Amino acid sequence: QVQLVESGGGLVQAGGSLRLSCAASGSIFAINVMNWYRQAPGKQRELVAGITGGGSTNYAESVKGRFAISRDTAKNTVYLQMNSLKPEDTAVYYCNADLKTQAHTNTWFRYWGQGTQVTVSS
Repeated sequence: QVQLVESGGGLVQAGGSLRLSCAASGSIFAINVMNWYRQAPGKQRELVAGITGGGSTNYAESVKGRFAISRDTAKNTVYLQMNSLKPEDTAVYYCNADLKTQAHTNTWFRYWGQGTQVTVSS
């Protein structure tokens, strides 16, 4: 079985910073892309940032220059450093990972974490 567990959420004032972590554990052979999504009340879940196995990154326009995604391949962990936070960043933040659990397969599965709440006060 595979689990993704996020941590690092909380309450912060506008202009502050938070660092989210997401650790994948279990029967994992390889991880490809790891992403952070967020979902605010009454809104659709949206992609915040992603990072490939080779380290290429992409960001939503709304967070470019403020957020930074990184990963520790040895620890199967992805991070999201969030700076200059705004009230509109308030949401539940989810990580996911495209991974495979066996060596001799070309089938990748997407797993999701349970989410961590980020609240930015004005």
